[in-house]
Parts: sequence; C-alpha cells; structure tokens
Amino acid sequence: MTDHRTDVAVLRLSGELDAGTASRLHDLIADLLERPVPRIVVDLCDLKFCDSVGLSAFITAKQVIVARGGWLSFAGANPFVTELLDTVGLSRYFAIFPEVDDAIAAARI
Repeated sequence: MTDHRTDVAVLRLSGELDAGTASRLHDLIADLLERPVPRIVVDLCDLKFCDSVGLSAFITAKQVIVARGGWLSFAGANPFVTELLDTVGLSRYFAIFPEVDDAIAAARI
C-alpha cells in the first residue's frame, strides 16, 4: 500500500518479504518510478520477516531510484529488521529513521 504525501511516496510493507512476495515489491516500486523524481519512504513497521531475496529487491530498487535522481529510505524498522540490516551491512547503505515523518522531514533539509 502506498500513501502519497506531497512529493514523497510512503510504501507500507507488512507480513513477509521473501521469494514469494518480492515480485509484488518490484511491481509497487515500478509504479512509483513513474514519478518525475521518485522519493520513497519504505515503512517497515509491520514487516515481520525479510530474506535475501527481499533484501536484494531493496538494493535493486535503490539503485534504480538513485539513477533517476531520487532516493529511498526506511522508517519504523522493528528489532528483527534492524538487526538484519545491521548484520548484512545495509544499515550503512540505507537511511533508516524511527518514524515515517522523520524520514520525510529529513528529505526536506
């Protein structure tokens, strides 16, 4: 589900992001890439599980978005997702904020 706020799209994920659901994430992000400059905050608050396929989907999405002059950041990661991102080194690759509003505010600075 997406929630458009001004020029920032908020993509709310829930449940599991794995080989069975990563294609849906690709589809959602592809729709958001139709925007002139894609600015996306991924709300991870309700994401319960993410495997390597899900992480790869995030990396690919960020590469495409940055190539188009936009950005992608995370917000609301629960302890599982936070530890996962730290363990695989992606916490240095993605901007991670406590809340969606924090991510949106940081984009305006």
